[in-house]
Amino acid sequence: MARKWQRVAALRRKRISFPRKVGEVSTSDEHSSSEVPEKGHFIVYTTDKRRLSFPIAYLNSSIFRELLRMSEEEFGLPRDGPITLPCDSEFMEYVTSLMQKKAARDVEKALVLSMASCRSSSSYNIHQQETSSIPLCGC
Repeated sequence: MARKWQRVAALRRKRISFPRKVGEVSTSDEHSSSEVPEKGHFIVYTTDKRRLSFPIAYLNSSIFRELLRMSEEEFGLPRDGPITLPCDSEFMEYVTSLMQKKAARDVEKALVLSMASCRSSSSYNIHQQETSSIPLCGC
């Protein structure tokens, strides 16, 4: 009986962890990149090197699908490293608040459309800078 409790105590010492809120932001300095996420969660990084943990259920949202598409276009598919989203931690905190409040579908669609238009306008601006130095509009 005593040996059983010793084994249980040894296992608990190895598994000490602190509970986190969903989508809690933490810096990559605080955690190693090899740290395993909680069960049912996935880890992503932002452009400002912040580590975020989200429930896998969030992958069903159109917002996260679009963010992952944008990440693939900008950074490619990671082989051994983490997934980096093409946005900063402040934007992801906003997305997290929308997801936690269970925002309406039309709000999600509006955000996805704005992300897509920002992406296309930024690639358009880059293309314009490469091809011509004459401004076409006064934006």
